[in-house]
Amino acid sequence: MTDLHPGSVVGVLGGMGPLATADFFSKVIAATPAGNDADHVPLLIHSDPRIPSRPAAILQGGPSPLPALLAARDRLIAAGAVALVMPCNTAHHWHAQLQARCPVPFLSIVDAACQEVTSEVARGATVGIIATQATLAARLFDQQLAQWGCTVLQPDDQTLQQVVLPAIAGVKAGDVAHSGLPLQQAVQALLDRGASRVILACTEVPVALDAIASPVRAHCVDTTAALARACVAWWQQYSRVT
Repeated sequence: MTDLHPGSVVGVLGGMGPLATADFFSKVIAATPAGNDADHVPLLIHSDPRIPSRPAAILQGGPSPLPALLAARDRLIAAGAVALVMPCNTAHHWHAQLQARCPVPFLSIVDAACQEVTSEVARGATVGIIATQATLAARLFDQQLAQWGCTVLQPDDQTLQQVVLPAIAGVKAGDVAHSGLPLQQAVQALLDRGASRVILACTEVPVALDAIASPVRAHCVDTTAALARACVAWWQQYSRVT
């Protein structure tokens, strides 16, 4: 590997939520083909759980998180970040504004996940999405999946309100063990309705499913893991040319 400036890092705009950010860190390590410490991706993690609620901003007109996200972005760049990632799907509602006038690449969790799912399913396949109500309302994945001719399945409103959202809230509150089974049932419902793959489009969801070693994981695209792999691939390319 070429000698790099010691300040070169990939900045992680995290804290949404903290456990999901820790999961991303772990998955970057797992995705890195490393022979020693120095082969791993240097990350600078900004984990601030005080960033205003993304769902409240999208669904209820609550305070926008964009000023806090922009401040975190700029703080990471000032500290030496040569690329940025954000392991939160709902926050990608503001990705275009965060990317605008950004002097470094800002990798997208939506792009990474859609690239993986379209590599795994036939054109025109049915793809399920498990996500927050805000992510579903913002239709963050729909355009890219439509370009592949995919039909998008979402949980029915009862499942979303009574199963998915409480389970996501449970993970954010640290109650991971009791969140896995409800989320497994929600994923299985989409598979039973014909989904070839289910995108875990909330970074809390894979944490809960992994906690129970859920068998449905074999049919899912983990957005956290997809972003981790994209991060590793970007760093390896950057390392070769720098």
